[in-house]
Amino acid sequence: MRPERLNPLFALATSLAGVGPKQDKLLRYLLDRNETPRLVDLLLHLPASVIDRRARPKIRDVAVGTVVTLEVTVDRHRPSPPGRSRAPYLVYASDDTGDVVLTFFRAQPGYVEKLLPVGETRYVSGTAQMFDGTLQIVHPDRVVDEAGFAKLSLIEPVYPLTEGLALGSLRRAIAQALQKLPQLPEWIAADVLRRCSFPSFAEALNRVHIPKDLTDILPDAPFWSRLAYDELLAGQLALALVRAQLRRPAGARHAGGGHLRHKIIDALPYALTTSQQQAAAAIADDLTQPLRMLRLLQGDVGSGKTVVALLAAAAVAEVGKQSALMAPTEILARQHLKTIAPLAEQAGVRVAILTGREKGRERRDILARLADGEIDLLVGTHALIQDDVVYKALALAIVDEQHRFGVRERLALTDKGDAVDVLVLSATPIPRTLVLTYFGDMDISELREKPAGRQPIDTRAMPANRLSEVMDGIGRALKDGKRAYWICPLVEESENIDFLTDAEQRFASLQERFRDRVGLVHGKMKGADKDRVMGQFASGEISLLVATTVVEVGVDVPQATIMVIENAERFGLAQLHQLRGRIGRGSEASTCLLLYREPLGEMSKARLKVIRETTDGFQIAEEDLKLRGEGDVLGTRQSGLPGYRIARPEVHGQLIAQARNEALRILKDNPKLKGAEGEALRCLLYLFERDEAIPLLGAG
Repeated sequence: MRPERLNPLFALATSLAGVGPKQDKLLRYLLDRNETPRLVDLLLHLPASVIDRRARPKIRDVAVGTVVTLEVTVDRHRPSPPGRSRAPYLVYASDDTGDVVLTFFRAQPGYVEKLLPVGETRYVSGTAQMFDGTLQIVHPDRVVDEAGFAKLSLIEPVYPLTEGLALGSLRRAIAQALQKLPQLPEWIAADVLRRCSFPSFAEALNRVHIPKDLTDILPDAPFWSRLAYDELLAGQLALALVRAQLRRPAGARHAGGGHLRHKIIDALPYALTTSQQQAAAAIADDLTQPLRMLRLLQGDVGSGKTVVALLAAAAVAEVGKQSALMAPTEILARQHLKTIAPLAEQAGVRVAILTGREKGRERRDILARLADGEIDLLVGTHALIQDDVVYKALALAIVDEQHRFGVRERLALTDKGDAVDVLVLSATPIPRTLVLTYFGDMDISELREKPAGRQPIDTRAMPANRLSEVMDGIGRALKDGKRAYWICPLVEESENIDFLTDAEQRFASLQERFRDRVGLVHGKMKGADKDRVMGQFASGEISLLVATTVVEVGVDVPQATIMVIENAERFGLAQLHQLRGRIGRGSEASTCLLLYREPLGEMSKARLKVIRETTDGFQIAEEDLKLRGEGDVLGTRQSGLPGYRIARPEVHGQLIAQARNEALRILKDNPKLKGAEGEALRCLLYLFERDEAIPLLGAG
């Protein structure tokens, strides 16, 4: 149950004055929520910058491109000419040093006349620009008289926005939410507060949203840092609770003598790499220990994680127990099955798949065999954790791309058996700080080598104006029997990013040129349609596949040797690396072309440089963290990872370890979160949406 004192913060944003259905829709989009945001969501949406209205120069001293506040006399109005609604409404104003034009588009004449009466003095604030040699301010942020200026806050926060949402209306909503902040207990231990010089939670929120100084909103300032620590502590405490639950002493252990594993290794067309051998040995050892396994197996695209996972499942099958491998998408689940099935068959390990597509009699048959113990390894999606899925003896849960699953889903899978061991796979190599952040203190195996026979990939960046050359090159390659991917960032034309190539449009233009040799896959297609096109590409029936990032993970066509990525500057480093990993999987040399739009920003330049210079996923992950912070290292922005809104590892890195140590101390001293400290910590878990872990306090 949520602590009662938090109720005011969980009121809906629509209960605030001025937040109607239209604002609700925009706020949902901005704050990435499926339902109406609550006041706490608004309060944890922190400013990106501030406007400093303390600069009050004379007109002749204005620095163009800066936000200024001018004291001016209104001289005359020039409304838009009749019938020309697109022409601006101009207001001419001056001080004793010069003139300025205030420009309004689509303005109501009566409104502007009332706002800026001729002959009156007004204080006008906004960004100064030059147009045709004249100083102008387009749509001033503030226009006030003497009395209004006295009340104006001189330092104002600027928030990340979404199209259609006005800064003023978001500010007003947040200001109202701040008024409703209840008295909350302090959840940070006194010695940590003292050591870090943290203000209270309420003071931190107030100073970030109503800054008194320009530095108040900086992520490394005490106010933002306090909120970041709160968020990290909530995350680490939730992970520690889950870990304590998963780490409880195990009953019968789950590894046999190795007879099935030897059969799988003998059936492999290549030798295991050294790191695959080490990982498999570490897992087998974990399976014999008196505590349950909790291990992260991370390795680059194509480093052979699936085979290691199969060896783990075989170790469990040797003692008559079952394993489940849960992947976030159907494409990925079927890809795993494709790798696993032939090897498992030769070793006599019985494998089946369960996704949303298996229905009716087929599904009933799989569930019956599973309950009877006739399936050793079940591969699938969220379908594996539905209520009617009953395992005879589940002993190993393998979770792929764990950061796409919530705590609840991971626990639901381990609850399907008794003292289930957990192996987590990640194709996104994760820097050490982030492993702590997302997975707590797990044991880690890394697959660093590429399997034998993999060819290097030649990566080049080209401006989009050389598109016709690229198409000609693709034409020659297709003639030579080669296969290629063509990746686009969007599915269909988007209104606000009109220059991005959408997949359907590019498919149409390529189809015109290469006829029926081109196919299209994207995330909005039905699973069966996607699989049909992927099957055609794999068999060579089509040789050019236009796709969105659905091919990012788990698609394996060794014959594909070319990849074109359009608008490459729009993708994160990890995503570019994942996409590139779809080629270079066979014995032929491969080429990846990154098409970008000019002009390139500094960040995009740095990203394209890194991706051209290295194919080492671990190095790329570290560079990505330096460049952009953790949100995008794991593709958060794309896949809605339960990440962090406030904490930034590149700024708050040292706080992660501190939060982890504090979480472990809390669990040691107060494992059931009892008493006043416990109540305060429960408030913290609810505020930062880590309350999924709270039911565990009553468990075993």
